[in-house]
This record gives sequence, C-alpha cells and structure tokens, in this order.
Amino acid sequence: MRALVFVEWSCAIISYLGFPVVFTYPFFPNYTRRRTGTVSLHVHGNNFHFIMNCRSEVLEVTVEARQVEEAMLALLHTILLHRSTGKFHYKKEGTYSIGTVGTQDIDCDFIDFTFVRVSSEELDRVIRKAVSEFKDALSNSGSDGMGQISLEFYQKKKSRWPFSDECIPWEVWSIKVNVVNLANEQERQICREKVGEKLGEKVINVVEVINRHEYLPKMPTQSEVDNVFDTSLKDVQPYLYKITYQITDSLGTSVSTTMRRLIKDTLAL
Repeated sequence: MRALVFVEWSCAIISYLGFPVVFTYPFFPNYTRRRTGTVSLHVHGNNFHFIMNCRSEVLEVTVEARQVEEAMLALLHTILLHRSTGKFHYKKEGTYSIGTVGTQDIDCDFIDFTFVRVSSEELDRVIRKAVSEFKDALSNSGSDGMGQISLEFYQKKKSRWPFSDECIPWEVWSIKVNVVNLANEQERQICREKVGEKLGEKVINVVEVINRHEYLPKMPTQSEVDNVFDTSLKDVQPYLYKITYQITDSLGTSVSTTMRRLIKDTLAL
C-alpha cells in the first residue's frame, strides 16, 4: 500500500512538472490510468520504473489569415506522407504484401510553396475538415490570434472487460500558428515569399526527425492491424492518429513585431 501511495505521488509530481504519465496498478494488471502519455510508470509487484513512450515535436509558423489553411495542410500532409503505408493484403497470418502509395504535388494559392501529399482524396477530406474547423476557430477569435493544431499518433492496447481499450500515444506533432494582419499588398507579397521559405525549412525539419531511428509500432498481425493502423480508408493506411486544436485570443507582440521587421528589412534591400 505504501508503494502504491508513493507511485501516486510520484506520478502527480511528474505531471505537475509538465510530463504526462501513465501508470498501472499491480493488483489490477489490466487497469491503466493515463495522464496523456509521454511518461509511463510500469509497476511489477513492489518494483516500478518510468519509460518514455511518446516523443513530441513542435513547429511554429507566422502567417496571414488567408494562409492558415494552406500552411497547415502542407505540414500535416507532409507528416502523414511519412506516417502512411499502402493497404495490407494478408495471404495468411504473418504473411502479407503492402500496396503502393501514390503521391501528388499541391501548389499553394497564397504561399510560394508546393508540397507533396499522399494521393488519397479520402485522407485529404479528413485533413481538410480538421484544418477548416481550426481556421474558423482562429477567425472567430478576433483579428489577430494564436492557435495550435496537434497531430497525435497512437496505438490501441486491448483491455479485458469491463475496461475500454487504451489509446497509447507514441508521437505528437504540435504546430503553433501566429496570425498577423499586414498593411498593404506589397507586404502581403513579401509575406507570401517568406512564409514559403519558412515552410520549406519546416518540411526539411520534419523529414530529418522522421528519418531518425526511433520507436515505431511493430508491424501487426492480421488480427491486430486495427490496433496500429487506420484501415477505414480504401487507398491508404496511415498509422492511427487524431487531430486536435486550441485557440489563444491574443497574439504576442514579439511575434507580430518580428514579422513586420522581417518585411521592413526586405523592403529596404
């Protein structure tokens, strides 16, 4: 009992410090209590240890309101391009082939940028719906605003009755968005170019992170494929994911000032 109390207090302290935790009670081996999941506390009898089980990456962009949708689509599709596979075709348990994944170049209308996405209209509709809701929420927050949209990849862990399946995140991408208003068309044209350059840097950053040899869920058997991949789409199979967002009403003056200084320096050249 003393060990359990210590576990509870340890998890509470770690959570307070900003590290979400997961821990499992030894006398309920299938009952796991989650605090969103970047640190796990596994308990075995009187022994317990912490395991980092979710990596987090943060990207930040400053854009005009009209550029929000394209910037978010570019980054989210870039990440999902590298976190998707072709459909699995099982011949027998443990033996399968993987279908091909087509790609498509997308030119932005308000940013000097072209990004590559998975050639799946179904996946694109899902992403566009989430981004559209985020954009509308930003617009409704006022003329200037800040927001964050997050793409979380997770896997399911089956639990025995009466407990529901556990969703364990293993990678989270958070994109912080700063929206600014510009005074004239000349500033907008410069912003169009600068945002394109910044998005190019972010895409390179995404690819570098994804190319690291870090944790990925192991390839599942046929009976477990729904615990790792989203199999609801007919032409592509991304890892299980969810998209969430949050809005802040006011924009920090330092961000707005930085963007305006960047534009002013460009005009002076």
